[in-house]
Parts: sequence; C-alpha cells; structure tokens
Amino acid sequence: MPSPCYVLEEEKFENNLQLLDSVQKRSGAKVLLALKGYALWRSFELAKRYLSGITASGIYEARLGYEEFGKEVTTFSPSYKLEEMRELVQISNHIIFNSFAQWQTFKDLIDTQNALRERKGVAKIEVGLRVNPKYSEVTPKIYNPCVEGSRLGIIPKEFKKGVKKYGLEGVSGLHFHTHCEQNSDALKRTLKHFVEHFGAYIPQMHWINFGGGHHITRKDYDVDLLVKIIKNFRKKYKTEVYLEPGEAVGWQCGFLLGSVVDIVKNGMDIAILDVSAATHMPDCLEMPYRPNVRNSYAAKAYFKKGKLRLKGEKLYSYRFGGPTCLAGDVIGDYSFKAPLEIGDRLIFEDMVHYTIVKNNTFNGVPLPSIGVIRKNGSFELFKSYSYEDYKHRNS
Repeated sequence: MPSPCYVLEEEKFENNLQLLDSVQKRSGAKVLLALKGYALWRSFELAKRYLSGITASGIYEARLGYEEFGKEVTTFSPSYKLEEMRELVQISNHIIFNSFAQWQTFKDLIDTQNALRERKGVAKIEVGLRVNPKYSEVTPKIYNPCVEGSRLGIIPKEFKKGVKKYGLEGVSGLHFHTHCEQNSDALKRTLKHFVEHFGAYIPQMHWINFGGGHHITRKDYDVDLLVKIIKNFRKKYKTEVYLEPGEAVGWQCGFLLGSVVDIVKNGMDIAILDVSAATHMPDCLEMPYRPNVRNSYAAKAYFKKGKLRLKGEKLYSYRFGGPTCLAGDVIGDYSFKAPLEIGDRLIFEDMVHYTIVKNNTFNGVPLPSIGVIRKNGSFELFKSYSYEDYKHRNS
C-alpha cells in the first residue's frame, strides 16, 4: 500500500450495510446513503445491493449518486441556483427546499418537468420542505442545526406563515435533520418536538425524512428501539419514513495509513508524519477529537518546572504532527511499547467517512491514495493523486 492511503475494509463495510438493510426490512423505512459523509463511489456496487438510494447536498453529489448508484436520489440544499435546478429536475426523485420562497421560485420548473414525466410514464419529482423542530442534542454548536439563528430548516412560526400564504399542495414530505453521532433515544425525544410543531401537517404527507446522524452501526446503538420508533410512527401516520446516514455507513470500516518521516525533540519526542490533521482528517481539528492509532496507548502532556513534557501508559511517547506549516497541525499524543523509527507505518482507525469528502491540499500537501482490502485479503488501489491534481484545483 502507498503511504499515505485511505483504505476501505470491504468485509467491515458490508457488515455495516447488512445491519442497515436489516433496519429497512424490520421497520419498513428506506435507508439512503448520505454522500456528504461517505462518497467513495467505487464501493457503490456493493452498497446499492443493500441501500435504497442516496441523499445529496447539491448538484455534484446528486449527479454522482445518479450516475454511480442508480437508485433513488434525494437532494437537499440550503439554497439552489437556477442552473443547478435545471439539472436536478432531470436526476432527482425528491427535492427538498429550505424555505417556501425557494419552493415557489422553482415550482413552475418542477411542475413542467413532472408533466413531461407523466407523459413518459416516469415517477414524478416529489417536493419536500426541511423544518426546524427547535430541538437538538448535538454538540459542539458548529454541528447543531437548531441553535438560535440557524439557517437550516423552517422554524414553526415561519412554517405557519408559509402555509397560510402558499398552502401545501404539491408538497409530499417533511424533512428534519437534527442528529450527529447519536443513539435512537435522542430520536425518540426529538420526535416529540417535531410532532408538537408540525404534527398537524403530517397526515398530508407521503413521507417524512428523519435525516441523518443516526449512529446505527455503532456497537452500543439501540437498533431495536429505532425499529420500534419507526414502526410506531408509520402505523400512526400511514406515511413512508426515510433515514439518511452517512457516517453510519462508513463507520469503523476503513483506516488512513501513514508513515513517520522525521522525529524531532522539543521537551518531548515529536513524530512528523506524511499525514495531516489539517488536510487529511480535518474533523480532528474541527470537532475536535484524537483519532485512534492501532497498537498505540494513551499519552498526556504536562508541565514540569515550567517545561512541557509527555508521559504515556507505555515507555515511549510521541506527539504526532503533520507536514503543514500550521502550528496547530497536531494529531494527538500517543505511547508505544517500542520506540518509533523513521519509516515506520501507522494505522489511523475509522478514517473513510468525513475525511475523503473533506480533505484538501493546503500547503500543496498531496492527497492520500484510496484503496480497498477485499474480503479475500487482497489490496486493490483505486486512485492515486499527482501534482496535476493539485495544480488544476488552483486554476
């Protein structure tokens, strides 16, 4: 394997897909792959055997899902441009709007497209509206779509105004997305607020989209409770239910391989790697969090006589830093049973969701390659990046 490289572990990936499919079969809900979290399209041949389609955050994701997944395409964006909508009406099954104004802006275009589809015997585009139930348990605030002043979703007061002015004829569904890495008990509490504010409109809808952030494939996730919640909701309201996880699809089924390039000393041993928190795993700085490294142990920085030191569970401790000029490009502190050497390889666990889709080339740092370990143990390289990729991102 080249270094650095994102590596999908196919067997673990399929285990996630099978669990998600079991939720579909047991609950009657449809599970869509959210491309904002996981868009490794060379794995879609496997994913589409199990999932009902994809959900996109804009025109490029919608096009990728349409071309490579080939099943249902749901699209939501906080706003759409006319040139985007002209293409989206050709490839989307559901188009979800963030305001009544945007819906009205493109209503005639959608109606025209639906008339053409009807003549061809093709299923019509279904329109949805994203709502804000004014409740979310997500932290930190940067990921919470229900904070005061949030631009995401129509708040109850504005929704009532929109219904009074425009009505809901032509609207097929409501969508809320208020979760991030949460268990099904959070959904249970959230639904109370959704129903309190928008329950009067649910009987008019063909479907309700519960959004993403459901950590279904995490070991401690209460899948039985999720199934029960969905079944009860569908029974009560006689409506379809959609879930659109991204992280849960790619959860714990791939890693980022990196290498030690140099080791320097400044009150502690600092290993400089060919992987970067800033460019290759930006959530480590955004969240922030310390990624797990295979066969490593904890280490903690402390001050002794005014100088920074590092002490770990094992004898040899290191701070891991990336190759960029950003002073804060620090991945974390780790300890090992044996000393690290230049050229040693490191495996950063759980690194195929919200990494490949968010990485960048700050400082001209090369993007990691992408590959897969097949179920038979063989490695297949999907993609390597070159100077030309960097050059053409910049002009």
